[in-house]
Amino acid sequence: MVRLVLGGDDLAGFVSLGFDDHVKIFIPPPGATELLLPTSGPQGAVFPEGAEPPAMRDFTPRKYDVEAGELTIDFALHEAGPATAWAANARPGDFLGVGGPRGSMVVPTDFRLHVLVGDETAIRAIARRLGELPKGVGARVFAEVEGPGHELKLETEAELELTWVHRNGAPEGAALLQAVRAANLTGGADVYAWAACESSVAKLLRAHLVDERHFDPKRIKSAGYWKRGAVAVHDVHEG
Repeated sequence: MVRLVLGGDDLAGFVSLGFDDHVKIFIPPPGATELLLPTSGPQGAVFPEGAEPPAMRDFTPRKYDVEAGELTIDFALHEAGPATAWAANARPGDFLGVGGPRGSMVVPTDFRLHVLVGDETAIRAIARRLGELPKGVGARVFAEVEGPGHELKLETEAELELTWVHRNGAPEGAALLQAVRAANLTGGADVYAWAACESSVAKLLRAHLVDERHFDPKRIKSAGYWKRGAVAVHDVHEG
């Protein structure tokens, strides 16, 4: 992971209340001194006709410091892609376009237990949620990374039970799904679950928690933050 802090007058008024809010970043081509940004239309971002849009990706804001006017975003340095390449080579003075954030539901922090499941793409949201949770509530976290050297320090005042799941070269999501299935988890009105990872795995996680662990489907959010064979995917699984 690499943590980058963005600043600039255009961040004035930025608000992100949900721990899994996401912004759209617009990535300048290598060597560019300007960036084509869209206007907002009924169906989302609109670029001038005939113009080639920049590469775009969704990211969860790690933190926004209102007083300093600084937006922090964590980037997972995985296989090569435009966002990874930009973040790996970013230097002070480089620029990036940011749209949003697109607001998500603000989940109360006073559930007895928060179950948080995800891979590297979800760790920034998991870390943000853990930082928001107060003393006296529980957090059960399953976080998948490639191996022990990829584990990160996660801080919280909640009572945390953390399971790092190591792929060790296996397909993404297989070990994560196995770890959740093997855990002692039971749903209830005072339990909230959140999962984000590869889209098909996120769908299986939701089905497992609802059908086999009797979690309330209204108290689960399951999202595909990426999808094998596709780019710029953000799926939400319901029902």
